[in-house]
Amino acid sequence: MALFDASPRWTVTNLTRHLRHLFEEDPDLQGIWVEGEISNLSRPASGHVYFTLKDAGASLRCVMWKTEAARLRLILQDGMAIEAHGSLGIYDVAGQYQLYADSIRPLGEGALFQEFLRLKALLEAEGLFEARRKRAIPASPRRIGIVTSRTGAALRDMLNTLRRRMPLAEVVLAPTPVQGEEAPLKIVEALRDLNRVVQPEVILLARGGGSIEDLWAFNDERVVRAVSESQAPVITGVGHETDFTLADFAADLRAPTPTAAAELATPVTALELWQGLVVVSRTLTESMEILIDQKRILLDGLKSGLRLSSPLRKVQTERQRVDDISRRGHAAQAHRLELAETRMIGLENRLAALSPLAVLKRGYAVVTKNKKVIASKHQVKDGDGLRVRVQDGEFSARVSGEEM
Repeated sequence: MALFDASPRWTVTNLTRHLRHLFEEDPDLQGIWVEGEISNLSRPASGHVYFTLKDAGASLRCVMWKTEAARLRLILQDGMAIEAHGSLGIYDVAGQYQLYADSIRPLGEGALFQEFLRLKALLEAEGLFEARRKRAIPASPRRIGIVTSRTGAALRDMLNTLRRRMPLAEVVLAPTPVQGEEAPLKIVEALRDLNRVVQPEVILLARGGGSIEDLWAFNDERVVRAVSESQAPVITGVGHETDFTLADFAADLRAPTPTAAAELATPVTALELWQGLVVVSRTLTESMEILIDQKRILLDGLKSGLRLSSPLRKVQTERQRVDDISRRGHAAQAHRLELAETRMIGLENRLAALSPLAVLKRGYAVVTKNKKVIASKHQVKDGDGLRVRVQDGEFSARVSGEEM
């Protein structure tokens, strides 16, 4: 038998805190989206929201604090399929891991992204996005087609840019809705009309930024195929710099914004613009990635330190402890009331069994003299007045005769 056991020893509190720090310091467990179905939804008087996310294989307890819950526009219900954003941590008191949610959205938004990936894979397999299909943008186009909304800010920005960079170029607008159910078919018709009637040297397909739903017309399969089949090269400028649509992959050139699309359509020379753009884009991207990585590491360190030292963490834990104690208190009170009621019923039954009235029902009587119960013949004498109580009432009597 070993004389010395070198295995680490922990208290429950220290071990739980250590695990909590591991959870909160792991970047892969912070700022994540988790999808599932809501169950055990609870909204106590504190204003916090507690629920469980489950799927076919597992469940995860979730907490949304009052401040985030107050900003929630979605009405949560048991059985609702959602995506919850937040960070994983451990609730020390119960020793369980849970998601601290700060945002919730319907599962459908994630479904749109899955559909985006499905269509991208399908069209990519057909070769619509291959580099060999891309055509060079003419250095000095004389006729430029634009497909966008007539009333959007994107049109104004592109016209200002084209007027400044190449005022002699002829610009032809094929107006079309850029979002909504009818937008995909209208965009396809505008592209085909420009190619058939106007025959521009380059086409700008653009719109301002928006959500994935707003930009969904540019992920429509019909639009992507029309861009790929266009006789004139197409430059897309859809949304903001971080927005990518399937039309961007099919286009001959993708610009980060509508204004940038107009600039790319009017280069001094195509070779100079392309070489400069490649060098600047690569340098900027690499520099930004390095800078962003450095700042992210620094920010993660600061956030981790702040979470560990901030009194808000303890306040949040104590808030949840109060909710737990409140629930247990209500349950204990209800149980005590139930026990007291059962005991009272038992006492009533015992009292009824010991009641003199029960004895009177069996034919016995209670005899009193001057309101005192006569328990012995020696307590009366001849001529004394008595009261006799039986089951259904009382009557008077008088002692007469000799002792029996």
